[in-house]
Amino acid sequence: MQKAGPLDTGEIAQTMKTIKTKFAIMSGKGGVGKSFVTASLALGFAMRGYRIGVLDADVYGPTVPKLLGLVGANLYLSEDEKIIPAEGPFGIKVVSMDFLLPTEDTAVIWRGPLVDRAIKDFLGSVLWGDLDALFIDLPPGTGDAPLTIAQTLANEMTGSIIVTAPSDVSKRIVQKAIDFSRKVKIPIVGIIENMCCFYCPESGKTYYVFGRLIGKEMADKYGVPYLGMVPLDPRIGESNDLGEPFLMKYSTSDTARAIFSIVDTVIAMYKDKLEAKTETPTKKQIKSLLKLPGEEEGEGES
Repeated sequence: MQKAGPLDTGEIAQTMKTIKTKFAIMSGKGGVGKSFVTASLALGFAMRGYRIGVLDADVYGPTVPKLLGLVGANLYLSEDEKIIPAEGPFGIKVVSMDFLLPTEDTAVIWRGPLVDRAIKDFLGSVLWGDLDALFIDLPPGTGDAPLTIAQTLANEMTGSIIVTAPSDVSKRIVQKAIDFSRKVKIPIVGIIENMCCFYCPESGKTYYVFGRLIGKEMADKYGVPYLGMVPLDPRIGESNDLGEPFLMKYSTSDTARAIFSIVDTVIAMYKDKLEAKTETPTKKQIKSLLKLPGEEEGEGES
């Protein structure tokens, strides 16, 4: 379904005011594991007892539902025509374009204005309820979606968390993500270095496969916090492919401990703002929220 007109910033601000902290997870390029980090941070917070939401703002390539084991889930409408998020592990509230596509191989063929509209609907037309934190998984780069988030949530964003991998290519792109955050006046929470290294359980040695502590180098150079590093683990790919959240399945692994360490660092930074309470409104299923080109608009059903 589509609304008669675009939401204004006042409507969105009204919805957002019940969310204590709002984190944009971004990267300058694809392939660094940004969505995995987003899902893991959300799970880590939720496993620590916080009320969490995730907005998958990667309209063209939504993957968060898969990573949280929510493939096939649905969005719903409340009696007053507000969107009710899908509910993932530990009560995590999730909104994603993936829930609205008729098949998993359906392409979203939209220009910037439609992406802008969809993201504003996801921000302002959703019954997020009282959350401790909303994690917004942005698409790679500094284009339409990150700019819409920055402009719509001006002065409301807690900060951006920049995900990188230890390579010279990623190093160059991280500079752009830092520059973007500063230009649109989003505070930088810090840098997470994903796929930092591989710990071999047989030899006990650590191998820096792609490069050594480049994320730490960039954090020091630009004066932003270094939140930590996440080691490679072959079981991450296995878990992602199966739709089984890694952090839950392998919660005692070295990689999981590294993720929890980052989670605890961020919690410590914003602990005074974090508290939780949620509600469960009456609902009916949404078949389609926004039309794709050439498709008929779906009707809701009770």
